[in-house]
Amino acid sequence: MKKIVDLLREHPFFDGIEEEYLEFIGGCGEIVGYSAGDTIAEEHAPAEHFFLIRQGRVAIETYVPGHGKVCLQTLQHGDIFGWSWLFPPHQWTFDARAVDRVRAIRLGGKCLRQKCHQDPELGYELMRRFARIMTERLQATRMQLLDIYGHPSRPAGGQ
Repeated sequence: MKKIVDLLREHPFFDGIEEEYLEFIGGCGEIVGYSAGDTIAEEHAPAEHFFLIRQGRVAIETYVPGHGKVCLQTLQHGDIFGWSWLFPPHQWTFDARAVDRVRAIRLGGKCLRQKCHQDPELGYELMRRFARIMTERLQATRMQLLDIYGHPSRPAGGQ
């Protein structure tokens, strides 16, 4: 059986990170599994972890009045989710639900925050990686909104 540090080394989120950081981060992790339909994270609940998906799909959802739960994005092998552990008040801003059987590495937010305070270079490296992911997700959401709402109206007679 592989150790957590070996699994971190294989995950794209940590591609190119220094080996000493993997060892440091690995101490905050555990291997977890979820069955289809399981709630992994619930909006407004304390955000105490982030997840690296190794297998399966996770739906990121939010409740929309009059529409119920709406899937914003489906994540899969190689993706991560959960950056709410980084920012006060450390509460989930979306729901996360296992679409099918999910295997993941769950990394403890409190543990990681402590390690980042001990080693600001590690903190910077993690923030840099999370900022890239957040930017990509924001762009994907923007494109999704453009698909939903279309392009702005064109003036009469215009093209």
